[in-house]
Amino acid sequence: MKRTLYDSDHEAFRESFRKFVEVEIAPHDEQWNRDSIVPREVFAKAGKNGFLGMDVPEEYGGGGVKDFRFNAVVIEELMRAGCGGSGLGLTLHNDICMPYFLTYANEEQKKRWLPGIVSGDLITAIAMTEPGIGSDLASMSTTARREGDHYVVNGAKTFITNGINADVVITAVKTDPSQKHKGMSLLVLERGMEGFERGRNLDKLGQHAQDTAELSFTDVRVPVANLLGESEGQGFTQLVTKLPQERLSIAVAGVAAAEAALNWTLEYVKERKAFGQPIGSFQNSKFVLAEIATEVELAWHYVDDCIRALNADDLTAVDASKAKYWCTELQGRVVDRCLQLHGGYGYMNEYPIAKAYADARITRIYGGTTEIMKEVIGRSLGL
Repeated sequence: MKRTLYDSDHEAFRESFRKFVEVEIAPHDEQWNRDSIVPREVFAKAGKNGFLGMDVPEEYGGGGVKDFRFNAVVIEELMRAGCGGSGLGLTLHNDICMPYFLTYANEEQKKRWLPGIVSGDLITAIAMTEPGIGSDLASMSTTARREGDHYVVNGAKTFITNGINADVVITAVKTDPSQKHKGMSLLVLERGMEGFERGRNLDKLGQHAQDTAELSFTDVRVPVANLLGESEGQGFTQLVTKLPQERLSIAVAGVAAAEAALNWTLEYVKERKAFGQPIGSFQNSKFVLAEIATEVELAWHYVDDCIRALNADDLTAVDASKAKYWCTELQGRVVDRCLQLHGGYGYMNEYPIAKAYADARITRIYGGTTEIMKEVIGRSLGL
């Protein structure tokens, strides 16, 4: 069944971004995976070509079009090329961090940060997770004590995407440690602030090109002017409000990665022969790939409806959780089954399915684990 989500503007944007990936990302993906980081220049090149801040108002240098379909095109093309790890920083920058600046930054903050974020000169990150906690954000121990016109921040974060490259980091802190959710605020910490240190670029199972870091804060003096929102204590609500878009972004990546794995495998089974015939002609291969093709197509139509809902400001946390849970679990199943059809070659890193297999495992964890997604859905059922 044909997808009807996109119009001619999106397809023209897709063609441009596909060429960008083919020239600026795909040829370097293998090296960046070895380096465990994408050069900062990639963000600047993406910004120069209009692939950052598509929804940022033109007065700040952006595209001025609030339409998540452009974001989805970026994700789809990165996954199609097998460059999800190299492109994750761009999608985090666009899909996950940008909304906080657009919604919660005041006019002075927008003028100060958005032009650089759109141009790619300022790389963004968001720091929530801490070494001692996972999804239990209310128990975080990073504190921000008010002293005059500054906050003094102490604590640590871990698993921070773009953690090495980032210039501005949206950081969840406790401005009132006596409170749980109500004591949380969001501060923007900036590169060069004394006491703001980056630890290891973490050695991960997959998505090696994406820098993922530990951050530490020792008496970091952050201007009160870097508080996102009108007052302290709004951090948890701000995070919850923006999580649906984050989870939808991950869902799009999940089903796009599954589709890419399907296409690679279809190509492989038509060429690879066993017992004198293409392995795609065996009944088992046909049945497995028929199942995958059906599940992927079904997933796309649900995700497309979620994108429409997001554009209409109508995407619920429950629907986003369903999309994130289903599509990342689908990604894992599909990549595993496709690797199996590659046989021993599927275990070789020279084949994209091997990297896709390693890259897929984290998607069921970051952005909220599958178990947390099911908890959100279950509560909506009155349970």
